[in-house]
Amino acid sequence: MIKLPKAADIESLFQSMTPYFDSTIEPVKELMKLKLQEGVYSLLSIDQRFYPALFDFTEPWKIDILDYMEENYMFDLSVEQIAGFTGRSLAAFKRDFKKISNLPPQKWLMEKRLKVAHDKIQNENKKVSDVYVEVGFKNLSHFSSAYKKQYGLAPSK
Repeated sequence: MIKLPKAADIESLFQSMTPYFDSTIEPVKELMKLKLQEGVYSLLSIDQRFYPALFDFTEPWKIDILDYMEENYMFDLSVEQIAGFTGRSLAAFKRDFKKISNLPPQKWLMEKRLKVAHDKIQNENKKVSDVYVEVGFKNLSHFSSAYKKQYGLAPSK
């Protein structure tokens, strides 16, 4: 966190944007792009330490692994594909995943799918024949055996 000194250019920027904070006036996109540029230039003129934070793209683009997996567990994606979609190499993905889960990614996906399936069957009274596809299983027999192994009962029970 950097405390900004009182500066005319920053104050002027915020004053020029005040009408948009508490009204129904929608600013023009091009104007907002200019305001963003003005803000960047103002910050850089105040302190050069902002430069690396604003313009350093050496870190690869990464998104949160668990958020991505929670939103996409039901799709037929390989671990390699998930790694790529989260902005990581396979090795980096596995290393980062180890930091957030004590399960390997495939096991995590299996448990997530089974948990959601269990919830849909128990609480939403959905048919097993519909649920297994919804949660990402390719065939009913694989789903049934995995479910029975996890919960001790066939999903139809």
